[in-house]
Amino acid sequence: MYASEPIPRPTRRPASATPLRDHLEGAKLGVDEGYVVLPRSLAEEMPLPWQQQMAYLIDELHRTYGDLAWPIYRVVPSRIERLVDLDEGQLAEAGYLLEIDTTGELVYRDRNDVVVPDPQCREVLVSCLDPIPRHPPAISP
Repeated sequence: MYASEPIPRPTRRPASATPLRDHLEGAKLGVDEGYVVLPRSLAEEMPLPWQQQMAYLIDELHRTYGDLAWPIYRVVPSRIERLVDLDEGQLAEAGYLLEIDTTGELVYRDRNDVVVPDPQCREVLVSCLDPIPRHPPAISP
């Protein structure tokens, strides 16, 4: 009447209710805690079926959320650097200031004038040249 063997469990993970979030949490390229960036030059070089799907998805996104007050986004290629390795311009860009205190020691301060306790270990984003190749648009005959 009853099976002597236990019911086999599926070998794959169960489907997630948040598959995109799950994927993005493990992604390293073009993803941070707030944004997903897809370089346009790479998107335009995807195979045609991918481009068609991407165009459809972006259109759906805009139709669904088009009523929101979308800002204009400025994407700046950046890299992580240690605070102590930055020059004066990079420090200013990252929102830090370097001073010499009364004892002659270097002191790093953030935008709120708070002293950075361990500048050797503080990492910040600084802009860099974009390593993703940009191809000029094709000229139509």
